[in-house]
Amino acid sequence: MTGHGHHHHHESMLSVEDARDRILDVFTMLDSREAEVLDSLGQVLAKDVTAPRDIPPLANSAMDGYAVAARSVTGASYESPVVLRVIGTVAAGDLPRERVTPGMAVRIMTGAPVPDGADAVVPFEETDEAERGADLSHIGIRVEVLPGSDVRPAGQDVKRGETVLTAGTTLRPPDAGVISSLGYQSVEVIRRPTVSILSTGDELLEPGDAPADGKIYDSNSYGITAAVLQSGGIPRRLGIARDNIESVTAKIREGLTSDLLVTSAGVSKGDYDMVKEVLATHGTIDFWSVRMRPAKPLAFGLLDADDGRRVPHLGLPGNPVSALVAFEQFGRPAIRKMMGKPLTARPTVRAVLDEPIYNTDGRRVYARAVVTKRNGVYHARLTGHQSSNLLTSMARANALAICPEDVEKRDAGEIVDVQMLDWPEEII
Repeated sequence: MTGHGHHHHHESMLSVEDARDRILDVFTMLDSREAEVLDSLGQVLAKDVTAPRDIPPLANSAMDGYAVAARSVTGASYESPVVLRVIGTVAAGDLPRERVTPGMAVRIMTGAPVPDGADAVVPFEETDEAERGADLSHIGIRVEVLPGSDVRPAGQDVKRGETVLTAGTTLRPPDAGVISSLGYQSVEVIRRPTVSILSTGDELLEPGDAPADGKIYDSNSYGITAAVLQSGGIPRRLGIARDNIESVTAKIREGLTSDLLVTSAGVSKGDYDMVKEVLATHGTIDFWSVRMRPAKPLAFGLLDADDGRRVPHLGLPGNPVSALVAFEQFGRPAIRKMMGKPLTARPTVRAVLDEPIYNTDGRRVYARAVVTKRNGVYHARLTGHQSSNLLTSMARANALAICPEDVEKRDAGEIVDVQMLDWPEEII
């Protein structure tokens, strides 16, 4: 394989868009599989869903009442009701046995199939049923009706053979209902990618371990695992690799059974050369400087799995905020592309800055912000100190407020683009 054992350094700074394009170029939509309807929510349909039958399958009643031939109640009124003979009753789920001829009626419940010969339903309220007591052998109809009145035609919702959902649709709860209404238990969807997540560092403890001097708890693999889940991927936490060749090699090999390997730490210059060496022996890897703050250092490459596949590897920075912001810009779209989803970014809104954003070195700043709505206008305030090691600045945020590369400062009161990470109900 060309480039084996080598990695390339791109000293020039890449824009966020260039980095994203280079990364997304490597990914393709995954294969499809049958999934139970409820397991397929949020996944993309791989094949059109067509209707095997009409829905509703038979003309049925929209009301509780009496099925009649409309022409047999011409002239009916409250003053002079038309009295019909009741020849049967049909409930939802029953099939009517009687044929309705002029002068006859069948008592019918909502959703029940309309008997042959009937072309309209008269609701109970428009009859003298309440006055008749127990004897319902006859019924007085107090209104005229048009043919088709209170009858839902067969196939009104779906016609047999009709394409009900098209390939490429991301399935939502109503779609689950529609698929089930056609009688299907499962549906063919693009499968979810498996994503291995690896943290590296001798200083890391697993949550639950006893605290120790000089050690910190691993937060990155949990934050990134949660982000993979939210993006629709199937995460596999590999745990922590220690700073030695054997440990890192073993963990990376384990990760190469997935569709994507995400590592955090070990990507900035002069940092953990050992991780770079191990990655380089498994394939190609590029180290990029991306013109963004946080998350300037980024690694990306293709690693050789035992089965001959080439597995993309996204190397995120070690700072917890940087790792999550970089995953948001590069990991989430890669997962979406593998799932066959449209490559739309998070929704962006225009918001008034409540305080300034400073840009000290010509990078695009993604400032952690809280967006609220006041008098119909979006406002963004920053979530405190923006240092990339302060994870709470991300936890308190619902958005990233953007200061462009070529702007040194966005002042309070300016209107800026804000990338929404979620939509709190109170601001919609």
